[in-house]
Amino acid sequence: MELFVICLTALLATMATFFSGFGLGTVLLPVFALFTPTHVAVAATAVVHLANNLLKVMLVGRKADGGVLILFLIPAILAALGGATVLSLATEIPPMIEYRFGWIARQVTVVNGVIGVLMISFALAELLPGGEKIVFDRRFLPLGGFLSGFFGGLSGNQGALRSAFLLKCGLSKEAFIGTGVVAAVVVDMVRLSVYGASFLPSAFLADGSAGMAGAATLAAFLGTFLGARFLPKVTVRAVRIVVSVGTVGVGTGLVLGMI
Repeated sequence: MELFVICLTALLATMATFFSGFGLGTVLLPVFALFTPTHVAVAATAVVHLANNLLKVMLVGRKADGGVLILFLIPAILAALGGATVLSLATEIPPMIEYRFGWIARQVTVVNGVIGVLMISFALAELLPGGEKIVFDRRFLPLGGFLSGFFGGLSGNQGALRSAFLLKCGLSKEAFIGTGVVAAVVVDMVRLSVYGASFLPSAFLADGSAGMAGAATLAAFLGTFLGARFLPKVTVRAVRIVVSVGTVGVGTGLVLGMI
């Protein structure tokens, strides 16, 4: 039963997030955590996420905009490391709000609250009439990469911030998805290198977790193939709406302490 739930989640999540470029880890991690220890869930989610993104690179990576990647990704990675460092210091700040949702304790931190409000504001600006006409000049790409990387490192939701910014770069739907997934693969590689060679093997030796992650990866592959099949039928406006609504969802989750 647990394998079915994980695989179904991976399948549906990859289909839903193919166009947005973020959200798979947000959905899959808590499902893995229902059936495995937290450190195993984190490792399994990271592996599925990376494997699925590598497949997406094979399918749409050739459409990536190289100029955007160079200007955006390098400062994003460097800033993400800085954001993660600040996060380690910010953990000393007490949460603004603590409450219980059912049997689960929740808390809203200052960092996540601020980032959540910024994400919601950014997404609503896109959804408002005329919002799609606002396009960033490419000379601002390094600044956008720095901001998305820094705040992503702080909140752990760099994918949503990256997609929200790339959406305003005037890219085609194919270039948007391709650029986003190449950037995501680089970020995933950095993240897995942080886990280290000793962490991943120990996590996957526990309770058949390697097989569970493998099955989830295959299910994610199927979801990605289905998403790619529908890509020609999807309009740029639809991609913008999916990304913006997803960004509002992630931002709301941060503000409410649900993510």
